[in-house]
Amino acid sequence: MRQLEKPDAGPQFTRGRLLWAGAAAAAGGVTIGARRGDGDSEAAQSKAADAEILNLFLTLEYVQESFYRQAVEAGRLEGELLELASAVGDQESRHVAMLAKRLGGKAKPRPRSEFGDALGSPARFRETAIELEEAALAAYVGQGGNLSRRAVGAVVTLVSVEARQAAWLRDLAGVSPAPRAADPARKADDVLGELRDKGFLA
Repeated sequence: MRQLEKPDAGPQFTRGRLLWAGAAAAAGGVTIGARRGDGDSEAAQSKAADAEILNLFLTLEYVQESFYRQAVEAGRLEGELLELASAVGDQESRHVAMLAKRLGGKAKPRPRSEFGDALGSPARFRETAIELEEAALAAYVGQGGNLSRRAVGAVVTLVSVEARQAAWLRDLAGVSPAPRAADPARKADDVLGELRDKGFLA
């Protein structure tokens, strides 16, 4: 796996819907916003819940984009690690743009992200990159099933790319690119709290 491709709509949509629905049910994912009601009330609740979840994903993509950009600028990477950081950083920028466009005026501003020692060496970069990609995937799995059908269609193709990024990183680290049959789900607050504790999100 040496070249990440831009995601396309297609078979991933069906697989993504099944993955998200199953993960949300099995892991007891937190539903953000009510789903009961009818008419305009239900539609308003659905849109508000979608915006909250999409902003979670946007925040995670902001953090990842900043990480890869700062890693390239730090000048400590070379070879395939530098190739990866440049390619993945560009993809995260496109993810940010897509989510921000979808949210429009409801998009939250870019947070401040500093990575310090995480960029101190190629090994630390690789370790942190894997942690970030795994955290993002866990959040997508945990919260994606709570999106409305309309919103799922807008973001489902991001999941396959995030998984390929994690697999590429794990391969470079000399560990299994796919260590589990299914990725675990995590609650939004757990993922964001971990990033804040590490100083990656302010």
